[in-house]
Amino acid sequence: MAGMKIGEETFNVEVEGPEGAPCLLLSNSLGTNLHMWDGQMPALTQRFRVIRYDSRGHGGSVAADGPYSIEQLANDALHILDALGIQKAHYMGLSMGGMVGMWLLTHNRERIGKAVLCNTGAFMGSPDIWNTRIREARAGRMDGLVPQTIDRWFTRDFQERSPDAVKRIAAMVKSTPPLGYASCCAAIRDMDQREALRSITNPVLVIVGQHDPATPPSMGGLIAASIKGARLIDIDAAHLSNIEAEAAFTRAVVSFLTAPERAAPAPDEAPVSKAKPAPARKTAAKKAPAKKAPAKKAAKKVAAKKAAKKVAKKAAKKTAAKKSAKASKKTAKPAAKKVAKKSAKKPAPKAAKKAGKKTAKKATKKAAKKPAKKSRR
Repeated sequence: MAGMKIGEETFNVEVEGPEGAPCLLLSNSLGTNLHMWDGQMPALTQRFRVIRYDSRGHGGSVAADGPYSIEQLANDALHILDALGIQKAHYMGLSMGGMVGMWLLTHNRERIGKAVLCNTGAFMGSPDIWNTRIREARAGRMDGLVPQTIDRWFTRDFQERSPDAVKRIAAMVKSTPPLGYASCCAAIRDMDQREALRSITNPVLVIVGQHDPATPPSMGGLIAASIKGARLIDIDAAHLSNIEAEAAFTRAVVSFLTAPERAAPAPDEAPVSKAKPAPARKTAAKKAPAKKAPAKKAAKKVAAKKAAKKVAKKAAKKTAAKKSAKASKKTAKPAAKKVAKKSAKKPAPKAAKKAGKKTAKKATKKAAKKPAKKSRR
């Protein structure tokens, strides 16, 4: 353990793992301390430079009277990174630690790489529950909070199967400074990050416990649905899933944190709070022609096909006309010859016969008259 001075306040901080490895910051739940992560440390310190600390109001860190706010708790995390000279780190927080992580992702996302948000919620409902706990803590009745806390945090089966692990966590709750606990309850009571979640663009893994009554799976589902690209996994455990399902939890976290980084967010994925309307319109205007281009090409193709059909029809008509003309010529010549032959064979009409007879009679009469005149002379 090491006391770190930040201004006039002291925080209990531990740093483990190889120097030069990627940094990972861990934040504990309400009523615990940095030792809640002991089960994950062997696997994490092989791959990361791990920074654990007791949150304000917990363990060996400052526990001044509050109320605190989620923003204040998040700023504590940033000050610890600054004091260690760490510009950027991955992040993992459970319950209250997850709430701190959400604030960091929406307000200081450039300081965070990947983030694991475990058994947490963006809004914790009615303030009455938290006001009751605040009154009990301020009255010094931390022992009275232990039984109900253990029943929310672990399934009955785990409590019977692993009594030593349960006793260790129960001891953490009992030793939490009452004023610090009460002040953190106020921070959770006053929090509502549901809308702000939509601006998160960092890679995020959301872990839920299938049997978690404190932050039900529906709360984790809302977080994952609000963050573009977020992954959601459920684990067979209650609230402290990293302890009840230690092996499954650790595998999921290591797999996510060591996977290749996704591509940088596109301009349209920028945080809602920092986005500017004008660039969004320009982007939309630029994209529009790309959508219309295929339509224009398709229209040209259709027009070309129609023109080709018209030309084909005209050509077909001309060809048909030529064929019909040739056919008519071929049929006309034989027909004329046949008509001529028939007309030659046919006898002259009756009218022609009569006209011929009359002409013959006249000629006979004239011939008969001429000789008679010569004989008289």
